Amino acid sequence: MGAPSGHWLAKEINQFEWAGQENNSLLYSSLMNQTPKNSTPGFSGLGMAPFFLEILEKLNYKEPTPIQRQAIPIAMSGKDVVGIAQTGTGKTLAFGIPMIQRLQETGARGLVVLPTRELALQVDESLRQIGAKLGLRTVVLIGGAPSGPQRQGLRRDPHIIIATPGRLNDHLTQKTMHLGNTRIVVLDEADRMLDMGFAPQIQKIFNALPMERQVMLFSATMPPEIMKLATAYMKLPIRVEVAPAGTTVERVTQEIFVIEKGSKTRLVEKLLGQYNGPTLIFTRTKHGAKKLTHSVRDMGHSATEIHSNRSLSQRQEALKGFKSGKYRILIATDIASRGIDVAGIELVINYDLPDSSEDYVHRIGRTARAGAGGHAISLATPDQRNALRAIERLVRKNIPISRVPELPPMRRPKFSSVEEEDREERGGRSYFRSGGVVRPFRQASGPRRQGRQGRFRRR
Repeated sequence: MGAPSGHWLAKEINQFEWAGQENNSLLYSSLMNQTPKNSTPGFSGLGMAPFFLEILEKLNYKEPTPIQRQAIPIAMSGKDVVGIAQTGTGKTLAFGIPMIQRLQETGARGLVVLPTRELALQVDESLRQIGAKLGLRTVVLIGGAPSGPQRQGLRRDPHIIIATPGRLNDHLTQKTMHLGNTRIVVLDEADRMLDMGFAPQIQKIFNALPMERQVMLFSATMPPEIMKLATAYMKLPIRVEVAPAGTTVERVTQEIFVIEKGSKTRLVEKLLGQYNGPTLIFTRTKHGAKKLTHSVRDMGHSATEIHSNRSLSQRQEALKGFKSGKYRILIATDIASRGIDVAGIELVINYDLPDSSEDYVHRIGRTARAGAGGHAISLATPDQRNALRAIERLVRKNIPISRVPELPPMRRPKFSSVEEEDREERGGRSYFRSGGVVRPFRQASGPRRQGRQGRFRRR
């Protein structure tokens, strides 16, 4: 597959010098340096071409967020960037706008690597929104989706490839694509990719990239492993940190309930009666998500689930239904804690505390997005005091512990709520578990033959 040919903008856009020439005096060798803020109001002082300013105006983007204001001018200049900002502060546009404009100027290709399918689809939607009138072509390479349409998308010569590490390496191994003309690379939610064990995959990707490239790395947290990644693959990157790593959005109010594990579901029922808006609930395991989803439905609420046992189409339908209001409550594992941009989430409940403190930041960042307010509630068991202290150290604040209210009586599970769904997914057949393996029962084709004594014969 070749590189994108020619300039793909409908109208010619000349390269603009980015505002803030005093930034050229920065010591780019220092990863800890931060750029001074641009005082020009709106997006007009960030070095973007007029055509992009018109698009942003039509999309009702009035003022850049702090990460956009600081990162866009540096990215426009072609420098490597390490961006640290709270979840929900517009990191996608912070790298998306410079990438689209610079690709038009150079005629090269861009690559965005990120940890999950949901985030890949979200980023693709945001980039296409900006580049639709520019003739921007993108392709999304993610697991769980047929590879045939992905190969067709690659043959259409995309300007930007958006991919998860595993599926991207699959295509590289199968030689259905190459990265020879990829000049701009973005690692989005890089800390999550390392947490998920993608470090070897990322190394393979960079081995396939040309040496002359621009690399941008964005996340809400920045553990030491990310600094090592930046040192290995980036050239004198500038660190843009609009808030200390791990900082939560100011408009998110937080509280904790310390409660026994067996009473958590009853407390969730109480909370869902107090908060009437869209609610996102996080569980630690996919089995817990499935079980809680049925319990919440039994309470009379519309609920759906997202976890790794759900197919890509099921996960897309759940997210679409949550956005549209079909489902008021979305119950998810940490697969949804990164990059899912759903406006208007009123409440985030951590039914289980996350395995890492950094995931707490991403979880509660699903609410209070784009300047709105929101509330986050965490349910902790009495033996999780150390985990709570670790979270407080990361977010640099004491989270108030609230008194557990009077709980509703324990509900008796409705008959076969989980079992019926399992049976439907298996085509209506009944199954039993034998030696850890689910096996179907034999289906009788007719009445059993009777013996001489009139009894059914034993088999």
